[in-house]
Amino acid sequence: MPELRQDSITGGWVVIATDRAKRPENFTQAEKETTANNKDCPFCYGNEQMTPPEVMAYRAPNTEPNTSGWKVRIIPNKFPAFIPEGAPTIDKSGMYVQMNATGTHEVIIDSPDHNKHLALLSNKEIVSIVTAFRDRYIELKKDKHIKYILIIVNHGKKAGASIEHPHAQLFASPIVPISVTNEMKGASRYFKTTNKCIFCNILQEERKTRIRVIMDTKHFLAFCPFASRSPFETWIIPKKHDSHFENMSPPEINNLASIMRVTLAKLNDGLNNPDYNFYIHTAPCHSPELPYYHWHIEILPKLTIQAGYEMGSGIMINIARPEDAAAFLKIIEI
Repeated sequence: MPELRQDSITGGWVVIATDRAKRPENFTQAEKETTANNKDCPFCYGNEQMTPPEVMAYRAPNTEPNTSGWKVRIIPNKFPAFIPEGAPTIDKSGMYVQMNATGTHEVIIDSPDHNKHLALLSNKEIVSIVTAFRDRYIELKKDKHIKYILIIVNHGKKAGASIEHPHAQLFASPIVPISVTNEMKGASRYFKTTNKCIFCNILQEERKTRIRVIMDTKHFLAFCPFASRSPFETWIIPKKHDSHFENMSPPEINNLASIMRVTLAKLNDGLNNPDYNFYIHTAPCHSPELPYYHWHIEILPKLTIQAGYEMGSGIMINIARPEDAAAFLKIIEI
């Protein structure tokens, strides 16, 4: 029988359509073609002049900016959604409101290897990437006009990646995204009623039942949410309450790199390298520590297509129970 499940944070609903569900192993994707490092890829070694000048890089000693020798490289996006042009200006025209898209849009190139996406990198390499995320976040939030910084990964064409070489993107904008606003509103309502953080309570519940847990480490938990919007939706969340991603300590970064690598490797091996979207939700840039909000990572594999019902209702239909997805991923050895 299908069932409706409510997202405890936002109050939104999803349909778990068990009668239509596939067995978890039936979501395995077809083999993808890979391309060797090549002269046409702007993110490969030797092609640094094909991109805008780097704004930051972790590189070998005695190597010059915008040359080979880097380990992680950050550049402005060539076709930015947000551009650094001073203070945002709001313009009202009748009932409509618009604003210039001031901000920053950057690309974080994971490594020089054209085919080594996050699931295939070492812990040490992912530590460098997460540290780069944090360093750029801390630098860009100094701009008082930046209200929110969203870091994302689009892995694969179905997830929106236009360049095959593994990379992440950073969007620094003068607005807080509605998805984050809705999470914060829901979490705030729960805190006013219970005086507890809903994310901390979810952590406690998932660790108690363990039926949706994929991996449990010293500092982080990876699990499939109770109201998963799509097959194999996975969250990685810190056990210690913290509303701000950039507050992570070096030991926490190391532990996050480990759980990210293993979780993504399980998805990679179990589903044969599925396309996915990955993003970090954190508190707005200039907010104080929030007792009701908890930063986290959301990973959504692109295994099904949103059709008319999903688009018209805003209610997702998930044809794989999160309990089954978690059980499938848990037993994959990495």
